[in-house]
Amino acid sequence: MEALLVAPFELLKIRKEKKVGRPISQIAALRDVAVLEMIYSCGLRVSELCGLRVDDIDWSEQIVRVRGKGKKERLVPVGRPALMAIQDYWNTFKQPPGGMSPIFFAETKKRAPLSPLQLSRRLKKYLSIAGLDPGLTPHKLRHSYATHLLDAGADLRSVQELLGHAHLITTQVYTHVTTERLKRAYDAAHPRA
Repeated sequence: MEALLVAPFELLKIRKEKKVGRPISQIAALRDVAVLEMIYSCGLRVSELCGLRVDDIDWSEQIVRVRGKGKKERLVPVGRPALMAIQDYWNTFKQPPGGMSPIFFAETKKRAPLSPLQLSRRLKKYLSIAGLDPGLTPHKLRHSYATHLLDAGADLRSVQELLGHAHLITTQVYTHVTTERLKRAYDAAHPRA
């Protein structure tokens, strides 16, 4: 995850130094870092991320309002690194977006919202730069979010709420990854392990 989160800056550096491929702008790199930070920080679906508006962020409480499937809304904590990345991106504008404007733009001049397809295409480049399988989907970042929360001790019900899953069974798919953590806890704590 750490390599992926800095991959947009790596791509910017590679393209400047080697002068290969289509150039990437500093603004696009800053936007893409903020996008990756938000997806991972909040466990967002790509459609949820692309639908975020400026007013959806409560900066002081570090909470973001997310409109999920079925137009259900949920409040999700957002980490300081993601908020700082958004601020760095917005600092590139003469006038930062406000109100019901999208948080992320496909282009700065037209201020059209970033689309899920554009995001998916860019992610493939960043996965490759980070040494990961470029065939991974943006949804895998959501899986990483859930798995990392469970591995760190979050309870399944809380993760269900954060992901916006209607049914607990949907969230349980992430528990198979945490089996190793449970085995370690058992070995460390049980007297007959």
